[in-house]
Amino acid sequence: MHDIVIKIIESRRPSLEVLKRLKKHRLAMIGAAIILALVFSAVLAPFIAPNDPIEQNLPYRLLTPNTEYPLGTDNLGRCVLSRLIHGASVSLQIGIMVVGITAIIGVSLGLIAGYQGGLIDEMIMRSVDILLAFPGIILALVIAGILGPSLYNVMLALAVVGWTSYARVVRGSVLSVKEKEFVEGARALGVSDLRIMFRHVLPNVMAPVIVMATLGMAHVILAAAALSFLGLGAQPPAPEWGSMLNAGRAFMRTAPHLTVFPGLAIMVTVLAFNFLGDGLRDALDPRLREKVLER
Repeated sequence: MHDIVIKIIESRRPSLEVLKRLKKHRLAMIGAAIILALVFSAVLAPFIAPNDPIEQNLPYRLLTPNTEYPLGTDNLGRCVLSRLIHGASVSLQIGIMVVGITAIIGVSLGLIAGYQGGLIDEMIMRSVDILLAFPGIILALVIAGILGPSLYNVMLALAVVGWTSYARVVRGSVLSVKEKEFVEGARALGVSDLRIMFRHVLPNVMAPVIVMATLGMAHVILAAAALSFLGLGAQPPAPEWGSMLNAGRAFMRTAPHLTVFPGLAIMVTVLAFNFLGDGLRDALDPRLREKVLER
């Protein structure tokens, strides 16, 4: 029993070291706190939002921030604060869905390409090169435009162009890991390639994937807001930050709060994920284990 406890502690020690280094990264902790607040707001949006985000109240249109409407109202009399709170749920759902799909596809294809090599590697990586030849946001714009305005079409478009970076990074890491002694030993023992790939190689290439996924959340949320701003994403009356920016353009002089607050929400969220991603990158880098992070 004592030996089992020791093994469990030793297996968790690397994670504890990473967490300890991450706690010393001040900006990462600020980012994590903001993200937790956003998640809390998104989950409890129906309970903490002061008003219905969709219900129109035309007599109260274009009100500046006041005690009843802390962030004012839009051109249809809807509470801006309530729409921002519900918009956090939409943005986080987009980020989680797109990052999850792109990570699964990219990691799987990168793992196969790096481990198998040969013709399979060439086919996968040439596909990656073709997609990377086009600017990602432009390609997503074209795909979303062809499929039609829809939040789901935006997520599909971002997923199509987003998996390539995961595939390239994972393939490069696999090429290094598959030459290690423990992989050679597993092959010598007759372990199947599939088990080696997912049991021995994959866990050793996940550190950069975690960092990319965190930074990718910021990129996806920003890209989705941009596509919604152009009218290709969430459609009215859905409370989405990009579409709120678009709706407020016509009132920038008379009611600047309609663009200022959604813009701040996007900026703060993107910065939070970037801060956390930078902290995770430093904490997971083995070359920085002895470095005290005091950012």
